[in-house]
Amino acid sequence: MKVAVVDYGSGNLTSASRALALAAERAGLRVTVRVTADPDYVATADRIVLPGQGAFADCSRGLTAVRGMRQAIEQATQAGRPFLGICVGMQLMAQRGLEHEITPGFGWIHGEIAEMVAPNLRLPQMGWNTLDFVPGNHKLLDGLEPGDHVYFVHSYALVDGNPEETIAMTEYGGPVVAMVAAGNRAGTQFHVEKSQEVGIRILSNFLRWTP
Repeated sequence: MKVAVVDYGSGNLTSASRALALAAERAGLRVTVRVTADPDYVATADRIVLPGQGAFADCSRGLTAVRGMRQAIEQATQAGRPFLGICVGMQLMAQRGLEHEITPGFGWIHGEIAEMVAPNLRLPQMGWNTLDFVPGNHKLLDGLEPGDHVYFVHSYALVDGNPEETIAMTEYGGPVVAMVAAGNRAGTQFHVEKSQEVGIRILSNFLRWTP
């Protein structure tokens, strides 16, 4: 299995690739994890992981700057290959981002990325928080329990999303979308690669996932 971790100048590429390699080992899978800026490799990968850190607009511009990369990701996901967006990588799945300016996203999930409203709490939300979900509602959550902790760093989040595309929530001054999935495309608002055993389990589930 070929797993492409998209390199467009944003995200914890080394951490993500190491976490994926460990997840493959735990799952007993033979996987080649490659950090790559080669759109041809991404277009033919069995699975695609898109990390992201920073502002939505900056990440979008960085992705567009890698010639052919957006098209490669679209081509692979339209062919049904599993995709996982991490943090801003998940946000880019939305219709648009409102951070500093209006920036179109991939449009794979409903909603837009807006600044969080968290009265009396600091932003960014930084640290460990719990996941709230219905057990059994998605394969990516297999083996997890509501209340398991994952690691967040963000000031913007998905709003006006489709409840059918939301598979896990968290709470930070109000409900916050933590995980989404639409067909073969999924995303985590939290840093799955920094979420220790829970994150490794989610990545193992992703590597075994057959949408």
